[in-house]
Amino acid sequence: MNHVTSKEITHCIRCGTCCLKGGPVLHHEDKQILREGHIGYQHLVTIRKGELAHNPMNGKLEPVPQELIKVVGKGEDWSCIFYDEKKASCAIYEHRFLECRLLQCWDTAEIMAVIGKDTIIRADIINPNDPIMHVIETHEQECPYQEVEILISTLSKGEDKGKTLKRLTELVRKDVSIRSFALSELELKKEYELFIFGRPLFKVLKDRGLTVHGKI
Repeated sequence: MNHVTSKEITHCIRCGTCCLKGGPVLHHEDKQILREGHIGYQHLVTIRKGELAHNPMNGKLEPVPQELIKVVGKGEDWSCIFYDEKKASCAIYEHRFLECRLLQCWDTAEIMAVIGKDTIIRADIINPNDPIMHVIETHEQECPYQEVEILISTLSKGEDKGKTLKRLTELVRKDVSIRSFALSELELKKEYELFIFGRPLFKVLKDRGLTVHGKI
């Protein structure tokens, strides 16, 4: 069986590799797709500042330097929610995002030129008068993600284990509490949670091999 290499590809062969690696990060140019209703908040996830994510520039897992809004993956997988594997097609192809339009696996110059530039944050696509904005600000203050990474690093060094786990547990409980408040008191739709608050801290820690209980 002959395998096609990237050097032999000169056009899209609909192999789905780019879609299976994850959905795109949104740029300001993509806001129109939201305004027109082609996608909704339920299709997005927030990558908080300092959270580990794949850096397409060097292929490494690194803390993101700023908040990013990304198309959510399917289930536990990061493959783009809009990719139909059976049909090898995009469900919103006619209204696809900037990074999707620019991505050419045989020539990545155009996509690399926009990586990390002119990207949006939650405040760019939420009504500033929406009460959820205050809750987001509270969440960022009470559960700063960068502190989570510092605490994980401290644990990996074997320093102050008891104190560090206690603080991580406190952060997880605050995270759960704020999310619960938004869902019950502000009637936030459950499917919007990943966009509004990012991934739950207990899931982030689980992926890093740490189990912290956050029941309230």
